[in-house]
Amino acid sequence: MESSQIATVAADTTDPRAGLRAVSSLRVLADTLELRQVEAALRSGMSWQEIADALGVTRQAAHKKHARRIDPSIPVPRRNA
Repeated sequence: MESSQIATVAADTTDPRAGLRAVSSLRVLADTLELRQVEAALRSGMSWQEIADALGVTRQAAHKKHARRIDPSIPVPRRNA
């Protein structure tokens, strides 16, 4: 099922079981896409603060969520470097 179809099922409240499964699938998809974008941002030289600003969270929240999940070959900017 495509993501647009999953979103339609997630928004439909007539079958809560299917809707909840669809919401869960969307959450996994969004998390995967967020990590890919964070990795792309780091590769392009963005700082954790810039990434956090784009995500609407604190620098600490962005770092805590993604720092250990990113591809280890990506050079990560250091705060005091």
